[in-house]
Amino acid sequence: MSIGELLGIGVDRSGQGGAQGSSGSADEVRPESLAQRLNWLRAGVLGANDGIVSVAAVVVGVAGATTAHAALLTAGLAALVGGAISMALGEYVSVSSQRDAEKAHIERGTLELDEADVVSPWHAAFASAVAFLVGGVLPLIAVLAVPVPWKVPVTFVAVLAALAVAGWTAAWIGGSAPRRSVLRVVVGGALALAVTFGLGSLLGVSGVV
Repeated sequence: MSIGELLGIGVDRSGQGGAQGSSGSADEVRPESLAQRLNWLRAGVLGANDGIVSVAAVVVGVAGATTAHAALLTAGLAALVGGAISMALGEYVSVSSQRDAEKAHIERGTLELDEADVVSPWHAAFASAVAFLVGGVLPLIAVLAVPVPWKVPVTFVAVLAALAVAGWTAAWIGGSAPRRSVLRVVVGGALALAVTFGLGSLLGVSGVV
């Protein structure tokens, strides 16, 4: 089954007649519609992945220095809100540039694309921000809800499991090998957590914080 079928996008049916297939009818495949939906999915998956890693790295780093609930909550919320806004702004700027380029090509007649099918920076920004918040909530809840001796280990496991799901989803969207994608994000996430936890522990032991 193709991505287009999984997304509910109609496919061209040659059995309905060559004249209809070549006339640009409503039943014909519209790559622009697929691009719009993939734009949402891409922004969502990237936002969730960044939310998981960014917030987890912050709270795990703070947990390495102190297990005070107030410190973890403050750092986690700051990372969650600030990261979501940053992701939304980044997506908006990036997709706006793409949208401007598409419109310029349409005006010059070098791109056959309806104005309504041009990618929306607002859609991408919204999807990215929401996905970041959803992804970032997981490590925040884990580090706050679990008792002190298990805070960091449980957060590590929860984050790596969530990253594995995000990596598989990204592979499914892109049509690439799931194992490679999952391994890439899990190893990267584990490295980020290890580095920030080590830094936090070093600061805590040295008495800097």
